[in-house]
Amino acid sequence: MFVVLSAALMVVDARLTVLQPLRSQLGLIVEPVYWLGRLPVTLWAGATQELSSRSDLAAENEKLKAESLVMQQRLQKLAALTEQNVRLRELLNSSALVDDDVLATELIGIDPNPYTHRILIDKGSKDGVLLGQPVLDARGLMGQVVEVMPYTSRVLLLTDTTHSIPVQVNRNGLRAIASGTGNPERLELRHVADTADVKEGDLLLSSGLGQRFPSGYPVAVVTEVIHDSGQPFAIVRAMPTANLNRSRYMLLVFTDPRTPEQRASDSAEAQEEADRQAREQSTPSPAQQDGASDTPATPAAEPRQ
Repeated sequence: MFVVLSAALMVVDARLTVLQPLRSQLGLIVEPVYWLGRLPVTLWAGATQELSSRSDLAAENEKLKAESLVMQQRLQKLAALTEQNVRLRELLNSSALVDDDVLATELIGIDPNPYTHRILIDKGSKDGVLLGQPVLDARGLMGQVVEVMPYTSRVLLLTDTTHSIPVQVNRNGLRAIASGTGNPERLELRHVADTADVKEGDLLLSSGLGQRFPSGYPVAVVTEVIHDSGQPFAIVRAMPTANLNRSRYMLLVFTDPRTPEQRASDSAEAQEEADRQAREQSTPSPAQQDGASDTPATPAAEPRQ
């Protein structure tokens, strides 16, 4: 019975339009059932897409973080290279102002002892480094070589408590001794008379006395002068011009090891040798004189009649 009725309804619906309004009404009633039937599939598809999108976004986020970290590292390296380039340019300009021969060197180590101010550089006896050789950076004197090894050397800085250097005030030529205090930013002038003409801001240069350091190189700038009426000497403190705690590249200065007397004697001997050679070149040799005497004089031409 139901089969016959279903077949009849199908034929009527396919051939006639009588059941069209009824089918429309039934579609409205059945639509929520369809929606409920599709709901699990829709929810599953949405959840899958959401999880996939979150996974893709998380992966992309991690990739961007990694790229950002790499770029930051490159930026830091670029900043370091830029700063190194600036330091090398300063050192190059400094070497152009130095009259003596110089050799560039790099800091490779620091003495771990907090009571000594010593550094290790990458040049040694194989490079011609000498004991006591001065070391300076782009701003001034740093110290001197106290130990030479084949490929490295140890440098004693100006601020070491065992180090002293003869200096003079650039403004008036006053001579003094600048000694290390153990503070990397301070030197002290020893035994400066209380009435000495020393002022804050005075530039201290190496005097060249003692034949250890060349003269005329910046050493420190006076930062404090304390006068005590009860003491015969004033307390004079100065700050080194060199960046003792920051310089990485330095110059080894090759000065003339001869004393002033030796240089004057060598200069006089060289002048005498040059004068002697000049006299020999201007005076004819005996052979040339004999040849000139043996050559007969050319008779004068007879006048034509």
